[in-house]
Amino acid sequence: MTGSAGLDRLLAVLSGGVEVVDLAQPLVNGMPCSPNHPGFRMALARRHGDTVRADGGSSASEIFTTGGHVGTHIDALSHVSQDGLLHGGRDSAEAQRGGAFSVHGIDTVAPMVCRATLLDVAALHGADCLPAGHGITAAELAAAARRAGVEPGAGEVCLINTGWSRRWNDPPAYLGFETGVPGIAPDAARWLVERGIRAAGTDTMAFEQIPAGRGHSIMPVHRIMLVDAGVHIVENMRFDGLTEAAATEFGFVLAPLRIVGGTGSPVRPLALLSR
Repeated sequence: MTGSAGLDRLLAVLSGGVEVVDLAQPLVNGMPCSPNHPGFRMALARRHGDTVRADGGSSASEIFTTGGHVGTHIDALSHVSQDGLLHGGRDSAEAQRGGAFSVHGIDTVAPMVCRATLLDVAALHGADCLPAGHGITAAELAAAARRAGVEPGAGEVCLINTGWSRRWNDPPAYLGFETGVPGIAPDAARWLVERGIRAAGTDTMAFEQIPAGRGHSIMPVHRIMLVDAGVHIVENMRFDGLTEAAATEFGFVLAPLRIVGGTGSPVRPLALLSR
């Protein structure tokens, strides 16, 4: 979103002319988490009444721990390497020396304020949710784009709805290690990359297709997107508000935490829908 169009959209938001749709899942103890990452835990470290000030006031605060790839989050380009190399041919061992990435860290990812498109592949098949283990092909993405009357553009964000977030409150079903999880197949990843997008996101744990019984052992789409093309991945999104509004293109806002040298960050993406 640039120039006068971006300013017009910003002014519309400030004047109440845009509906803001939250695309993030809640962070809560026990939520689904890949076994590759430490899960989210939150507890009150200080409770009201533990200490009471002379005027009767009290305060409470929490402590929480989480991995960078837990809940709704974005992957930095340092997240995946291939044959010892990160995106752009940077040596991964050298880049991670000292315990934090000197290149491609999540702190280098600029906030995104741009146009986004939603390709509803579940709706393309007349379903609320794609079958477990379904691999989304390039042909399906192209058909979903034609159906929606939109085309992902250079420097923009493309979101893909599988409907899998309906299983969010059932962690074993959502992770789908036994059943598989629908997601992007390699040819669909290349279709996205060819459009010059800066990021793509979906409503599953791993973005890409997870066949039954394989888990997160081999992830070719992550290599295509992060290593080969330098395109960021956003996972564990929630699209209910977009599908209910039949939204296909909209303003989009996402900002990672500035975790210096990190490989990912929790995010709270927002869609801006014209009223």
